[in-house]
Amino acid sequence: MKTASWVILTVLGVAVLGLSLLSAGVAYGSDWPIGPSTLLGLDAAVPGVGAALRGARGTAAGFAAAWAVLFLTIVLGPYRRRETWAWWGILASATVLAAILGLRVPLVGSRLGAGTGLTLWIVVVVGLLFDAGRLSRSVPPSATGH
Repeated sequence: MKTASWVILTVLGVAVLGLSLLSAGVAYGSDWPIGPSTLLGLDAAVPGVGAALRGARGTAAGFAAAWAVLFLTIVLGPYRRRETWAWWGILASATVLAAILGLRVPLVGSRLGAGTGLTLWIVVVVGLLFDAGRLSRSVPPSATGH
């Protein structure tokens, strides 16, 4: 079960990293649909809006990629060594991400993207539950390699 846990979390981290890099490519290199229009169509109607939207999407992609790298570093390092704090840190980061993405439903009135946070949170929780036993016992320092 311990192996299944870190493998699930690693696959998730690699997927988030890959998708965030794809999103950065879209942000900086192509046109994409926005409602009934496109990025280029909106920029033609309101000059400058295209650069702002590219910047916002690029920033979001950058933060997603950075989160994925940090997530993978924790999963493949301290989490895999069974350090309990890493279990809680992974859960906390996924919960904050899901909560902020979920706020778009009541505050913006849009569900677009909210499901991503919920899906990510569910996969993280499933992965963590495979190794929830670490929370009920302490791991001796010799077992962690320190």
